[in-house]
Amino acid sequence: MAHMDALTWLLDSDPAIRWQVMQHLEGSAAEEVAAERRRVATEGWGARLLELQDPDGYWANGAYFPSDTSNLERGPDGRLLGQPWTATTWALSQLRWFGVDPESSDVLQAVALVKDNASWEYAGEPFFEGEVEPCVNGQTVANGSYFGVDVTSIVDRLLGEQMEDGGWNCEQENGSKRGSFDTTIAVIEGLAAFRERSEKASDLDEAIERGEEYLLERQLMLRLSNGELINEAWARFSFPNWWHYDVLRGLDHLRTTRRPDQRVERALDLVENRKGSDGRWKREKVWPGAIHFDVDDPEGQPSRWITLRAMRVLKWGSTS
Repeated sequence: MAHMDALTWLLDSDPAIRWQVMQHLEGSAAEEVAAERRRVATEGWGARLLELQDPDGYWANGAYFPSDTSNLERGPDGRLLGQPWTATTWALSQLRWFGVDPESSDVLQAVALVKDNASWEYAGEPFFEGEVEPCVNGQTVANGSYFGVDVTSIVDRLLGEQMEDGGWNCEQENGSKRGSFDTTIAVIEGLAAFRERSEKASDLDEAIERGEEYLLERQLMLRLSNGELINEAWARFSFPNWWHYDVLRGLDHLRTTRRPDQRVERALDLVENRKGSDGRWKREKVWPGAIHFDVDDPEGQPSRWITLRAMRVLKWGSTS
């Protein structure tokens, strides 16, 4: 499959993918991109997910976990096979990843219901005031910022929780002193989204830069001590990532905030080397857990989401 055939294949998809292809790969006119993007709320995956919202504003009657796990698949030991991905946090994140128009009347109504009614399992905190874990709060800042909700109080908390090495870690409250890639990527994605709508640019710029440097010093995947790959899973691309880090997710964030430098070259090479002879990338990892519906082809098959993201980070990488 040649380059243009790969684009044609990407465009033969859901509006959530099409508008991003048009904007990031084709350079279509802004009005054409906007028209396609508006369809996300009324057609395909975006519309389907909005329809699954409960009347009280939750998805699956929970903020981070569904309230009822009795019908979910379990292993022989009785434990859930993977984290459920059906609750409110994950629904809002998916709508953001889809690029749904935040000004759509259906979206405005959905977000207002969450703001007015939803609270966290941890201690009953209002949803858009966040809870205690920076990995959860980073995602909440990203979602709140995207959908136009004031999440300043969560941002202030996150700015005070940045660790000496520049990262964040969900185990900070349990005494961890080192950053975590999974948590750090969630926080810097959230802070970057907030920065687009904030007047606190100086504080945010410093925090985001330090968080990105935490990733870049490690070339997005390598141990400082010996230069070895930190986690094999980071080199296997997935979508949705949910809370998990991988190299492609790290690159896709950096694409939106800075120009590439030599510290991303190894990561870009990894992405390039994953491309198939047909110009497409496969879905190499599916994180287990209950979902509402899938938005990609099965594990091991060519993936439109991963192909889209890979093509646009390589396009960004070529600008260095």
